[in-house]
Amino acid sequence: MVTHTGVPHLLVIVLSGLMAAGVGSLLILPVLRTRGHYAALVTIAFGLLFKTFIEVNNVLGGPQGLQVPGMQVFGLAFNDGFTLFGLDFSFYVSYALLSLAIAAGVFVVVKALERSWIGLSMDVVRTDETAAATFGLHIARWKVIAFMMGNFFAGIAGSVYAMLMGFIAPNNFTFADSLLMLSIVILGGLGNPLGLIPAAIIVLVLPEKLQFIQEYRYLFYGVLVIAILLFRPDGLLPRKTRLFFQRGEKS
Repeated sequence: MVTHTGVPHLLVIVLSGLMAAGVGSLLILPVLRTRGHYAALVTIAFGLLFKTFIEVNNVLGGPQGLQVPGMQVFGLAFNDGFTLFGLDFSFYVSYALLSLAIAAGVFVVVKALERSWIGLSMDVVRTDETAAATFGLHIARWKVIAFMMGNFFAGIAGSVYAMLMGFIAPNNFTFADSLLMLSIVILGGLGNPLGLIPAAIIVLVLPEKLQFIQEYRYLFYGVLVIAILLFRPDGLLPRKTRLFFQRGEKS
């Protein structure tokens, strides 16, 4: 097992996002040759290859993993419990609040981009690449920007998760985890940040709450997911599609 310390944790979070974006840039060429869900399959395959690479790389701990110190910011140790108004709280509360703050910040950034010309360009590329090319948009460039931006946010989340657990290894991230993330995106609706909230609850929380029906809970869960995809193919909270020429008419 390898232990790495000495780097300010706020800097670790930022560097994790940048490194994830850099590693994700290796996927640019194959992703640009695919569309829709096939692009997601390429990323999953790359994840499996990268997991194997980490397992044989002793610098990062290999298959035994990497010990990660808990987050400390301005003298506050996130991995220690705390007392507030006479009540004892688990250290999970600190990370839950931090995660909510990060999620809120990312949501604000995404919504701001969505209302800008950057988000408009990304949206029209996602909706209709032919129309986007007709209006002079560089398809490959906007795909690269969107993909690396998503990797940056994922890297930030991964760094917080590692400091929460205090240990991280290749087996912490399996193929099943990739399918869960893909399921959340599909259920929530592509390009619909708000839809990810109920989708995450259904995918991550609902199976655990169905423990009382034991072996039938996954059957019920599978039927529910299929029903949602059949009757709400645009996601749980469908939003109005914004086409490039429609925004142009309004302006």
